[in-house]
Amino acid sequence: MNVADLGLPVHVPSTALFTDQYELTMLQAALKAGSADRRSVFEVFTRRLPEGRRYGVVAGTGRVLDAVENFRFDESQLRFLREQEVVDAPTAEWLASYRFSGDIWGYPEGEVYFPGSPVLRVEGSFAECVLLETVILSILNHDSAIAAAASRMNAAAGGRPLIEMGARRTHELAAVASARAAYIGGFSTTSDLAAGFRYGIPTVGTSAHAFTLLHDDERQAFTAQVGALGRDTTLLVDTYDVPEAVRTAVEAAGPGLGAVRIDSGDLLLVAHKVRQQLDSLGATDTKIVVTSDLDEYAIASLAAAPVDAYGVGTQLVTGSGHPTCSMVYKLVARATSADPAAPLEPVAKKSMGAKTSRGGRKWAARRTDADGVAEAEVIGTGPVPVELADRQLLVRLVEDGEIIEREPLDTVRERHLTVRGTLPMSAIQLSRGEPVIPTEYV
Repeated sequence: MNVADLGLPVHVPSTALFTDQYELTMLQAALKAGSADRRSVFEVFTRRLPEGRRYGVVAGTGRVLDAVENFRFDESQLRFLREQEVVDAPTAEWLASYRFSGDIWGYPEGEVYFPGSPVLRVEGSFAECVLLETVILSILNHDSAIAAAASRMNAAAGGRPLIEMGARRTHELAAVASARAAYIGGFSTTSDLAAGFRYGIPTVGTSAHAFTLLHDDERQAFTAQVGALGRDTTLLVDTYDVPEAVRTAVEAAGPGLGAVRIDSGDLLLVAHKVRQQLDSLGATDTKIVVTSDLDEYAIASLAAAPVDAYGVGTQLVTGSGHPTCSMVYKLVARATSADPAAPLEPVAKKSMGAKTSRGGRKWAARRTDADGVAEAEVIGTGPVPVELADRQLLVRLVEDGEIIEREPLDTVRERHLTVRGTLPMSAIQLSRGEPVIPTEYV
């Protein structure tokens, strides 16, 4: 259940200034030149995946829809723009009534993507589309990076639950977005209450070392925690001496103790010793949770350990070494004139170097083999081949400025895990490699 389900009011601030000044510079120039209303198509894509990654994860789409819906300039924002001479009076007047009225197509949230995949397509006038560039990229680059890291960690965990606990390692608003993206990528719970309140993600939490240090000894601390939270709580056992703490924890809670948490040391070795000790004390159902700067590689290294759940913070909210997906927002087609009926023509950046793009309004489909395993990401601008007609990836998200549907987060999460299962098995290998399927242009 989230805040909307509770019927509580949610203040959603304007997203209009989550933008770079040059968007408004281009707008003002286009208005003066008479080209602002020219029909245009922008696409979001990445030229390459982060080094070593084999697939990307589309995350943040729901937040993009919220941002587009709330991209409206209020009086104070317009006054700021005028006082700072960012825009002139006619441009400010145009901004005062800004409402996106175009169409947006995109990969369903939770889908996977590859180099060149048109994960989002924004269509409308140049003026109304260009303003959305920065906020769209800000959301998709961040959330997709976190979701990709979460997906790799989920695969490495082999079905064991993952707890998102990175709120203390990033910006307070980024923490909420990170928890949402991590849930899409396969995490089960979050420690961040704001994420639970806003998105309905299950929340968990017990105590830190400070709670143990507050008391005269561990027995007092454990007894207090069990008395307040019940025997099913998780006791932190590495403040002083782990074996002594485990013994005291079972004495304080009984063999029905829910779990113990280990936050330091050689986790593989300590987990084995703690499991043996718990079993010897009759606490055979007590689970072991490990934390301590885990990433997908550390999680994979614990596959043979008697660990029941992992808590991940810093490495998750920083994208496990890749905090952005390097997605770009490029104009790929525009009308041949300002006439509303004018046909579209492809446009593309053709400068030297790697920063080129492919023109044209694109479709995308994923070709699979006879067993349903993905073989290639196929992208084109002409007619869709008959054999790919039912495998197209882009769906309409916004029509004439109206959001078509907002999906439950659980639906998005399930989609990702299902789609990931259709990739070749090498997709979840942690060894560095190329994208697991090629991108083909037709």
